[in-house]
Amino acid sequence: MKDFLAALQTQRWDDHRYYHHCRINQSLHLISAVSFLAAYAMLFINPVIAALLGWIVSMLTRQAGHFFFEPKGYDHVNQASHEYKEEIKVGYNLRRKVVLMAIWFASPLIVWFQPTLFGLVEAHEDVRGYIDNLAIAWIAIGVGGLIFRTVHLFYLQDVRTGLVWMTKILTDPFHDVKLYHRAPIQLLRGERIDPMHARHHVGA
Repeated sequence: MKDFLAALQTQRWDDHRYYHHCRINQSLHLISAVSFLAAYAMLFINPVIAALLGWIVSMLTRQAGHFFFEPKGYDHVNQASHEYKEEIKVGYNLRRKVVLMAIWFASPLIVWFQPTLFGLVEAHEDVRGYIDNLAIAWIAIGVGGLIFRTVHLFYLQDVRTGLVWMTKILTDPFHDVKLYHRAPIQLLRGERIDPMHARHHVGA
């Protein structure tokens, strides 16, 4: 367990220092984290609302931060190129995220033209039924994306790396609130790029 937690800490730190330099990205991650926590709670109350909140608010804000605001040039703090960071990323790098988001973006049309989702659900008869089935599809995409990359990491690296990454993803909303709760204030003060001082290391 001690080694597992140490590996989790390392993945979290690498994720922060390599891929979260921009305060705008950090602020969007804060919004994403809070809405993900709300979605977690809604899973037990209203899964449809949870799915809509998780994808429309949480995922869009999170990925917008990476695609549109995170610097893509040479990372002088970590002495690494953007291409190198894309290559070593444990989870979904930008190329993989494009595929995942494309599947999500296409899902409303799939549900519309394949109302039973290939026999997995009852065909919708009204707008409410369509939204319910779309929510089921979105939950399936989220769970499927998580499981796919976890198992993929089993083969690319090892089982522990995959399980650590899955744990990191599921707990990221809690950790992001702790890590980025000051980002909006720092951004308003004119600090667009995090200086990435060593104090940010969770183990420092």
